[in-house]
Amino acid sequence: MAILALLGIGALWIERHTAVELPRPTGPFAVGRAIEDWAGNGHEVLAWIWYPATPNGAVADYVPAAMRAHTGGGLLRFLTHDLAKVRCHSFRNAAPLPGPYPVAIFRGGASAPVVNYSTLAEDLASHGYVVVGFDAPGRTGLVVFPDGRVVYRTRENNPELCRDERCYDRLLALWTADIGFVLDRLAQRPYADVSRAGVFGHSFGGAQAAQFCADDARCKAGIDIDGLLLGTVVRTGIHKPFMFLLSDHSGESGPEHDRVLADIRSVYDRLPPDSRHTVVLPGANHFGFSDDGALLKSLVLRALFRIDGRRQLAATAENVRAFFDAHLKR
Repeated sequence: MAILALLGIGALWIERHTAVELPRPTGPFAVGRAIEDWAGNGHEVLAWIWYPATPNGAVADYVPAAMRAHTGGGLLRFLTHDLAKVRCHSFRNAAPLPGPYPVAIFRGGASAPVVNYSTLAEDLASHGYVVVGFDAPGRTGLVVFPDGRVVYRTRENNPELCRDERCYDRLLALWTADIGFVLDRLAQRPYADVSRAGVFGHSFGGAQAAQFCADDARCKAGIDIDGLLLGTVVRTGIHKPFMFLLSDHSGESGPEHDRVLADIRSVYDRLPPDSRHTVVLPGANHFGFSDDGALLKSLVLRALFRIDGRRQLAATAENVRAFFDAHLKR
């Protein structure tokens, strides 16, 4: 048993230090990526911008070195790839191609940094979209600004610790206000067409997308990727194209599970009939919508995925693009 344990640890060590590449974008455009500090009107966010670009210059680091220096350790770090060895497909600060292109605002799950969803962002940008994800200081787990400031999430801003609706409503209002701020800033970019803006998000980010699309007319189409619904959207509904993209919950049951599905069904039933969609990915795992689907290397962790993580990411990217193509590009 000791020999087997040592062999297992050795295999994990070797795989952790082996280079790995994110899934390649499937669209015809090269992708540029810029990371910028946007502040004003009571907001500050670290914006990650993916866009159709001229393929010149260096490929960006998956996670910038300054951010990697502050990532935590522990067992999970040992069970995942060394972030310095992960290769993405975006050119750092490449010149944007003339647009304008439709816009897609993305929000991640819980307090996860948006870089964890680079696969979905790169793929959508490669098909002719300006994709913006953003991190908020004090609410995202870790934000490292270009000027060297490092801000960690505060306990009161952790949605996983919320115990009542007031807590969720407060955080939801902060995040959706930031989405509006990001759209305001994008309106100043000549390559971004904010009149064709979609919003999508995973888990708690999906709840943010649904609430923003219910509240703000600038959202022309939205996608909730495996997120429960929070806020007033359950009562008011959404009156524009919207899609629920869900993992496989067929083995789940209980009052909470039934309530979440009932809320989704209630909102879905009131959506415009010609532009509402629900897609369930058989075998998909809630955590496989992020880059973890491609980067988890431990056999123990991969065993939690009933389908291959890269296959789940590919199916997700295809559905997101097809929906936005239909409702933002017609």
